[in-house]
Amino acid sequence: MDVLNSTAKIMFKFTEYVMYCAPLGIFGAISSTIGTNGIGILKSYAKVIFCLYTALTIFICVVLCGVCYLVRVPFWKLMNALKEQILLAFSTTSSEAALPKSMEIMEKFGVPRNIVSFVMPTGYTFNLDGSTLHVAMAVLFSTQLVGIQLNLEQQLVIMLALMFASKGIAGVPRVSLIVLAGTLSTFNYPIIGVAILLGIDHILDMGRTTTNLIGNCVATVVIARWEGQFNDEKMHKYLSKNKRRKQLLAYFSSKKQEKDLEQSNA
Repeated sequence: MDVLNSTAKIMFKFTEYVMYCAPLGIFGAISSTIGTNGIGILKSYAKVIFCLYTALTIFICVVLCGVCYLVRVPFWKLMNALKEQILLAFSTTSSEAALPKSMEIMEKFGVPRNIVSFVMPTGYTFNLDGSTLHVAMAVLFSTQLVGIQLNLEQQLVIMLALMFASKGIAGVPRVSLIVLAGTLSTFNYPIIGVAILLGIDHILDMGRTTTNLIGNCVATVVIARWEGQFNDEKMHKYLSKNKRRKQLLAYFSSKKQEKDLEQSNA
């Protein structure tokens, strides 16, 4: 056990170093892309980022929120319970980093352990909503970049292909570019868009990963309700406990501020 613990500490330390160097890598990727394609590429980048995040926001607020409403689960309270894990997934662009704690929270939220332990790991393989939307947007960008305008029939065929291609995609950064390159090659489209999107893939990946996490947590709640095993009493107890904890934190924080103010005045 000591050897395994020491190995885990070493791996986490390497991960920490990589996260420290990640901003430099992102800066280098964006600089290289701008140097190759000119400053005008930033306008195209802005459009892609805006369109993707708009699509993801609509999907979360309309589809996922609507599903939670149908199964009688407060969506925004669920998001509040998962906010730390959502922030972790958003900042690291890795679904796997937020998986263990998210499973623990879902159990406390009222979902039985057997459903959580099956649905969430499986969902990270077969229920990647954000990845599908991300790659679909990237395909449209890559084809329009080389002057190819896809008609409705072509878009539907590509959409079906992406639905299958995104299954089994790993929950790690940059893997969506592999799916994108494979899809473009399958339909004999140029893959130059993959190289251009590399410069902003980290920014796109942040939204993709966050949507994957939220979608899998909602799917867990839906399956639990569908099977009649969702514990509403446990959910309300967890939410009230969180509310009391926040009230206590706010109280002690205000007291600390008052004490600091008195000391500064003295």
